[in-house]
Formats: sequence, C-alpha cells, structure tokens
Amino acid sequence: MALTGPQKTVAQTVSVVVLMGGLAWASVPFYNWFCRVTGFGGTTGVAQQAPDDILDRAVTIRFDASKAKDMPWEFKPVAREMKVRIGETGLAFYEAYNPTDRPIAGQASYNVTPYSAGGYFQKIACFCFDEQVLQPGERVEMPVTFFVDPEIVDDLEAKYVHTITLSYTFYEIDLPEGYAALDVQANTNKN
Repeated sequence: MALTGPQKTVAQTVSVVVLMGGLAWASVPFYNWFCRVTGFGGTTGVAQQAPDDILDRAVTIRFDASKAKDMPWEFKPVAREMKVRIGETGLAFYEAYNPTDRPIAGQASYNVTPYSAGGYFQKIACFCFDEQVLQPGERVEMPVTFFVDPEIVDDLEAKYVHTITLSYTFYEIDLPEGYAALDVQANTNKN
C-alpha cells in the first residue's frame, strides 16, 4: 500500500520526532562516555593500576575542594599540592567534617584542569566513586590514588603541562535507606 502525500508527510514528521527524541535520550550517556574516554572537559580516567613505566619528568598536582551552597560539611584537601613523576602512583587525602547534629550523605563530582590533561590523569581508587555518609560530628580523611599516564608526553597539547589541578565539589544527597531510618528515629527520640 503506497502512502498518499499527506500520509507520507505525517509519517516523515513522526519519524523525525522519534529520531530526535532518541538522540536526545542518548546524548547524556554518550557525552559521559565520550568525556571519560577522551578526558574532554577535565574528566579523568579510571585505571586498575599504575603503569610500569615511570618517567624522570615530574608534574605538580594541586588539590582543590569546594562544596555546593547547601552542603553543610567542611571539606578541604589535607595537602594543597604534591609533585609526582609521570607514571608514579600518588596518594592524596581530603578531609570532610560533619558539624551538624544529623547524618549527612554526600557525593563528590570532580574535574581536572587543564582540560588537555584530563584524559591522562588516571584514578586507581577514589572516595568520589561512592556516596559518603558522615555521622554528626564525624571527621574523616578520604584517599584518592592516582597517576599521570606517561602517554601525556606524546600529546601535542598536554606534553607541556607542568601543573595539574584536581578539583572536587561535594553535594548533599539523600541518605541511603538504612541511614534515613536511623535519622528519623534519632529525631523522634529528641522530641
């Protein structure tokens, strides 16, 4: 059965709308994947272990901490910077403190600047991979293990990078179910 002029136009319009909806739906996961693979926008890579190849050249890693406007925690790097050789495993710590009288869950987002170094900054382990819950008055040191991939010296833009800044921003998130029940019980006992 052949479509008539108006039917053909409606079918084409519906096809375009479905295609655009599918592209819009897929754009966020595709963009996240693209950033992880390429380091675009300062997104770091994730690795299982550091490479065997450690270069003589060192880079300075600076550590930055911030928090969302409504996040009540105190959050800061333990050390502001360190030098590591390219390919060498580095270990840094950030400190978080919950000064409130209630448990608070947080999740960290991160980026690396300059953006050209993002794909070469590899995390082996990081507190940002999981949600964090701090009890009232709790203070913790949270580690991040990382290295700078030796392939950075072959990148036309990144090979001249001498300083890399790793930035984290903590946001308050909903308490996991078990913690939320404890928080409700604690508030009930106060009243």
